[in-house]
Amino acid sequence: MAFSLLSLFDFTVLCIHPVQCYIQVLQTRANLVICTRPFFIRLMISISNVSKGSIIRFKGEPHSIESLMHRTPGNLRAFYQANMRNLKSGRNVEYRFSATESVDVIITERKQYQYLYRDGNDFVMMDNETFDQINVPEVAIGSSARFVKDGIVVTIVFSDDGSILGVELPTFVEVEVIETSPASKDDRATSGTKPAVVETGTEVSVPMFIQIGSIIRVDTRTGEYIERVKK
Repeated sequence: MAFSLLSLFDFTVLCIHPVQCYIQVLQTRANLVICTRPFFIRLMISISNVSKGSIIRFKGEPHSIESLMHRTPGNLRAFYQANMRNLKSGRNVEYRFSATESVDVIITERKQYQYLYRDGNDFVMMDNETFDQINVPEVAIGSSARFVKDGIVVTIVFSDDGSILGVELPTFVEVEVIETSPASKDDRATSGTKPAVVETGTEVSVPMFIQIGSIIRVDTRTGEYIERVKK
């Protein structure tokens, strides 16, 4: 059973369900509240206490703070210029918050899941602790979905309402080249590149010396070839 401590106002909440909890007070000692049933925690904090990487609920949808700058233009009131990414649509959003404004910070939970198989446009993932299986839509993984390989372990970020905010792959993965053009001795001596199809079905630009059966390390964020792996 998973527990987490959440400090809210003057109380520290011992939460059995970190993402969704319904406060049922079983015992209160020194401002300790034990949480055992689902409910949604809404955490409103000043924009001045928000930092890059925080996830807030903006206009009803989850947004990740990409950058946040404090500005005081002349005699005008101070404000925070935020650049955010909508985690549902992927769109970038710019917004000006007043310096005294409060925002709804989403309490997140991160859990590890193992990829099992495809189900249409979904990826079926298994919780490594409970062995429960869930369907993760491809849009939640984003462009990194092209490097999801059999058995890979990913980190799924859940919102306080139980929805999936995002899926994080390891920064680098090792994949096998299953299709590429043969290279002559002269080609192998050059610094050019050629296309190669890896085991997940996606195409990667690789050096000329890479052959079918080669294992390569790829950056899942950019899709760039990093190096050949010798095994």
